[in-house]
Amino acid sequence: MTRVLGRWQTWAGFGVAAVLLFGVMPAVLSDFRLSLLGRFLCFAIVAVGIGLAWGRGGMLVLGQGVFFGLGGYMMAMHLKIADAQLLGDDVPDFMQIQGTRELPGYWAPFASPLVTLLAILIVPAGIAAALGFGVFKRRVKGAYFAILSQALAAALAILLIGQTGLGGSNGLNRFRTFFGFNLNDPLNRQMLYFIAAGVLLVVVAVARQLMQSRYGELLVAVRDGEERVRFLGYDPANIKVVAYTVAALFASIAGALFAPIVGFIAPSQVGILPSIAFLIGVAIGGRTTLLGPVLGAIGVAWAQTLFSEQFPSAWTYGQGALFILVVGFFPAGFAGLAVFLKRRKKAAEQNPDPDPLPENEKVGAPS
Repeated sequence: MTRVLGRWQTWAGFGVAAVLLFGVMPAVLSDFRLSLLGRFLCFAIVAVGIGLAWGRGGMLVLGQGVFFGLGGYMMAMHLKIADAQLLGDDVPDFMQIQGTRELPGYWAPFASPLVTLLAILIVPAGIAAALGFGVFKRRVKGAYFAILSQALAAALAILLIGQTGLGGSNGLNRFRTFFGFNLNDPLNRQMLYFIAAGVLLVVVAVARQLMQSRYGELLVAVRDGEERVRFLGYDPANIKVVAYTVAALFASIAGALFAPIVGFIAPSQVGILPSIAFLIGVAIGGRTTLLGPVLGAIGVAWAQTLFSEQFPSAWTYGQGALFILVVGFFPAGFAGLAVFLKRRKKAAEQNPDPDPLPENEKVGAPS
């Protein structure tokens, strides 16, 4: 009975989220604000993967900007090629300015929409799986893994800045179309928001299924006692690799949506700072819950946009102070705090305080 009730509550939650994302938000927000929300939803997709890898698996992933950037750049390369073909040019506009007359070989596969979509799904996941096997099989974990993933993000950002064939520090921008749809049309930009909202719901559903499955139990067991899991005959490295690969896949998909929604992708979205920003949203929202990372990522991104406009010099300090406050006093985040208070209330209802004894029944009372 409890399982059936929980399942109905889950479906009800998805229904409410769908109504909010597909009905309420497009009706009350302007085109600009709706596009801004679409950007926040991309961050939320990344956060779901971090919640799975870090919250459930205990892997402090400080390099998700790598996979976010890979997905974004691969999508951007296809969009720039499509724009050039639409204008009858052989190479994108920025290459013409550089004097390049022939499309580089590593750009050629992304002329195909199908190859681009497959690459967005396969390449980052394959890199994450290979890196995960190499690291986790050697039992690298904790701060060492966090530093390694952060170094990877820094290295990729530096590499992209030096690549003039990818726009250098300016990145790739000014996309005109998205798979044949004109991005200057407000209806098509609204379509991108709907795609991001739909992908977020699918990603949350996939993450929930993983968390509720036998694999999810093993992942938590690895987080809490890796040696015990190994003693039981399971390989913790394989369990970690799956979560890390899924998180990379989610980040890549988010980056591929981010590029057309925002209109550019640059090394500034790949390096250490965006990777840490993803992590802060997850920590504040609640890394051990399903919806905590989503709400945290959207909330932090919204607050950053709002307060950085009014207090550009003070927002960074405020964000850091909030992160320290949450980590120091609410390690499970705000969503984890809500779960704790709910459980405490339920326990109090199930075990109420006993009624006080009458005066004549107390020990030492006069007869």
